[in-house]
Amino acid sequence: MRYVRYEVDGQARLGAMIDSDIVDIEAAWPEAPRTMRDLIGADPAVHATLADRLVQSGAARTPLADCKLLTPLPDPGKIVCLGLNYADHAKEGGHAVPEYPALFLRATSSMIGPQDPMILPECSEQLDYEAELTIVIGRRCRHVSAADAASVIFGYTAFNDGSVRHYQRLTAQWTAGKNFDGTGALGPCIVTADDLPDEASGLKIQTRLNGNVMQDSNTDQMIFGAFRTVEILSEIMTLEPGDLIAMGTPAGVGHARRPQVWMRDGDTVEVEIEGIGTLRNPVVAEKVTA
Repeated sequence: MRYVRYEVDGQARLGAMIDSDIVDIEAAWPEAPRTMRDLIGADPAVHATLADRLVQSGAARTPLADCKLLTPLPDPGKIVCLGLNYADHAKEGGHAVPEYPALFLRATSSMIGPQDPMILPECSEQLDYEAELTIVIGRRCRHVSAADAASVIFGYTAFNDGSVRHYQRLTAQWTAGKNFDGTGALGPCIVTADDLPDEASGLKIQTRLNGNVMQDSNTDQMIFGAFRTVEILSEIMTLEPGDLIAMGTPAGVGHARRPQVWMRDGDTVEVEIEGIGTLRNPVVAEKVTA
């Protein structure tokens, strides 16, 4: 199943994407969870009933092209990100291939949804793109083995880990460059794990900037796969429904190119992951008022 949040008459609604249409979940089943967080954490029986109602209810469909999509998860719990999780990306940046994942956290204030503007900050021109597969955790857990990790993953989505490289490199920690407001785009939907291959492996992942292909790889090139990553993180912390784990980006980022390529005001950036869809955002310069 492919779940979205979308706007109707100024109100956020929860929907299911079926073919090229969206079905309003409340219209299909009035007793269904009303928020994405509640849906993610719901009992499997709820998901089974919802799937039946979406097929049988006859609820009206709205063409996807007529809908304004919102971020699929506006209130994630933790946003844990992996760096250097593709060997070619590590090498292009002059890093050794890691034996343990580089980890950092994103703040919710940095996050936006599909179609929202990615903000080029006034203080730096070095806004870079990073296409990333992202895990959506579905069950509270700790000390989960890789063999059992599938049972705690609700699904996957796409992420553009917009990075302000100048600030990322001011210190050994990456927090500053990874947390500017309006730089982390998520969406367009959350695809349940049963609709994708195990670990979401073997999926084409690509970034396009103004239609030009900048990153072109496959999720089977990740050093740490989804199940091993859940094992590593759940050794450290409790994972909860609605937590996000961004799985790193492949080679082709702007800072490693010669000449370097930065996203500019007026650009359009797209991250596409096979089986999930295309996350498209305009780039807009920050307007700072006195």
